[in-house]
Amino acid sequence: MAPSTPSARPRRALIVRGGWDGHQPVEATNLFVPFLEAQGFEVDIFDSPAPYASASYMSRVDLIVQCMTMSTITPEEFAGLRTAIENGTGMAGWHGGIADSYRNNSDYLHLIGGQFACHPGKHESERIGEMSDNYMPHRIEFNGVQHEITAGLDDFDLVTEQYWVLADTYIDPLATTTQKKREWDPWTREVTSPAVWTRQWGKGRIFVATPGHRVEILEHPTVKTLIERGMLWASR
Repeated sequence: MAPSTPSARPRRALIVRGGWDGHQPVEATNLFVPFLEAQGFEVDIFDSPAPYASASYMSRVDLIVQCMTMSTITPEEFAGLRTAIENGTGMAGWHGGIADSYRNNSDYLHLIGGQFACHPGKHESERIGEMSDNYMPHRIEFNGVQHEITAGLDDFDLVTEQYWVLADTYIDPLATTTQKKREWDPWTREVTSPAVWTRQWGKGRIFVATPGHRVEILEHPTVKTLIERGMLWASR
């Protein structure tokens, strides 16, 4: 009898979550665990970037899902993260969990390709000292981009933080959003920022969606679809 062929190993997803609690890193990432498991991933969850420093572990990771707003990363942790992606591990995330992580490390910004700058909010006279001060109605526009992540999706409206992003031209924007010029703003014209983008880094793929301030935004059908598709696209 011929020997049986070993089955392919399950894909492994690493969730790294933490940082500022306002982005609900636990609840937000828990929202996507059932989806990942249904897609055949074994899911590991850590509350710091410490696993990035383990080359042997990271070599077995197919997808990193990061939800770590601000916080810090050591040089060894960042080097491990970058090497893993260069070798084919995918990375995906949303909002400040990926676009406003590790401000102490400019090389991380270089890796991701876009950095949160601000989220212009309401006029001073309308502010009440809550997160809602920064919730503004805005539109996410796909601008005719053809990609498997965005296929069949239409432009959509949100009332939440609208990220103004500083980005380079090596990203591939899938959607944009435009900051309006209001009479009290110091800028003198509208500013368009990437809202969803991909990036190829070595053999690895990176997916970023800037919507996702809290769970209720992640539950928006289009936002949720974008992130689910983005994770699968990015994975090894």
